[in-house]
Amino acid sequence: MAAETVILDGGMGRELQRRGAPFRQPEWSALALSEAPQAVEAVHAAYIDSGANVITSNSYAVVPFHIGEARFAAEGQALAALAGELARRAVDASGKAVRVAGSLPPLFGSYRPDLFKAERVTELLTPLVRGLAPHVDLWLAETQSSIAEARAIQAGLPADGKPFWLSFTLKDEDTDDVPRLRSGEPVAQAAEAAAQLGVQVLLFNCSQPEVIGAAIDAARDTFARLGVAIQIGAYANAFPPQPKEATANDGLDPLRDDLDPPGYLHWAADWKARGASHLGGCCGIGPEHIAVLAQRLSN
Repeated sequence: MAAETVILDGGMGRELQRRGAPFRQPEWSALALSEAPQAVEAVHAAYIDSGANVITSNSYAVVPFHIGEARFAAEGQALAALAGELARRAVDASGKAVRVAGSLPPLFGSYRPDLFKAERVTELLTPLVRGLAPHVDLWLAETQSSIAEARAIQAGLPADGKPFWLSFTLKDEDTDDVPRLRSGEPVAQAAEAAAQLGVQVLLFNCSQPEVIGAAIDAARDTFARLGVAIQIGAYANAFPPQPKEATANDGLDPLRDDLDPPGYLHWAADWKARGASHLGGCCGIGPEHIAVLAQRLSN
């Protein structure tokens, strides 16, 4: 029997920008937490109205990479708590049975496994977890570029019984027949690590949709070989392929014209056919996209 389809939300930063909320680099989506928290809550509400079953806290950019070392040290935990509170407030106002995922981002910069510093993980992860914990239903380590950082984040989570979801970002260019993380590690190896870490859902995000199908296949086949029941999901971005040296605040990337709601639905339907049960969107994928997924792909 096929797993029930869970509809995730879409991107936060681009949606804030589209609505005219304060938005600049390097702060990215974190800027609105302090300058326009009502806009963050409104985006969460829009995704809930569109049919999302899970929304993600706006804590992705609450790291020194985006807000700076000094501000993170002074305000990191409070900003994470506000991100969790705004998501929870939107759910409570909706009256719907929507879960809040606590976003645990790459701690040292998106797409940059080379910047990972194991000795600083506790210092950066702990404020995020403490701030988010009272408000979230599950933990989501997202846009992870390497197995090492995924392991480090899982090791730093509290023993609170909340599900752990893990999402990797994939190589967009210079790809071969083997789907790979941005670190170059094969997806099959990442899926094996996910099984060892007790992950409930393994996802792939913040990559172009063309590379996600093969990753789903690799994860599905790995879980079948291991005999584990781990669900699979995907939420792509609407960017062109991102080069190896790209980082999340290089500049505002253009969005692809072919990834309008019907165009994105084409890819999401393929992911579902391959066995993905958790479907949503990342950067550039908005409430109008999620509404189409909810209408067409929900059980």
